[in-house]
Amino acid sequence: MRKTSTSASAVMLLLVTVAACGGQEPTVARATPAPAASAPTAAASPRAHELRKSDIPWHGTGDPYNATVELDDGRRVAMHYRRGKGLYEQHSSLRAAGWTKPRLIYGTKTEACQGIHLRAFGGTVTAVADFGVYCSDGEPPMESVAAVGVGGLRTWDHHLTRSFDGWERVSASDGGKEVTFRRGSATLRWSRSGGFSN
Repeated sequence: MRKTSTSASAVMLLLVTVAACGGQEPTVARATPAPAASAPTAAASPRAHELRKSDIPWHGTGDPYNATVELDDGRRVAMHYRRGKGLYEQHSSLRAAGWTKPRLIYGTKTEACQGIHLRAFGGTVTAVADFGVYCSDGEPPMESVAAVGVGGLRTWDHHLTRSFDGWERVSASDGGKEVTFRRGSATLRWSRSGGFSN
């Protein structure tokens, strides 16, 4: 009996509330969809960085401590040396203006030799860079680095050869799926399936 009385009171309270609102149905707040966010501008993109340059002074012609190459799809790849740190890479994107944040490809405190050699084979980019104690004074390299980046260029494979004069030629086959670095009779091979192998 008490239950019926409580139910009747609740119904009565509801009718009084509806009447007080002028007999209108109570409005329910509905979530309105937010306006579609506009595409981020190139300047606001977290990937938009300035192209860094080597901090090694050079007063001659050309720029032996910096290198760039363009891929078939319009992207660009750049590499530079940082004194006491090593070889760095940046690349441009088709979707964002500017360059990616500099990424360390090979770290060393050894002095950089002149010249970074970049080549593009389809979507595959190769790099050769050398380091030595007195390399800028003409001493032979002590560390020769071969590096390969593919696809989105987020990761790079690199191979170090010590006490070596550096790779002279780079060739690719199968659309850049296989790369060969050469100096004289010495060869170093890289493949997308297996990485570097001597």
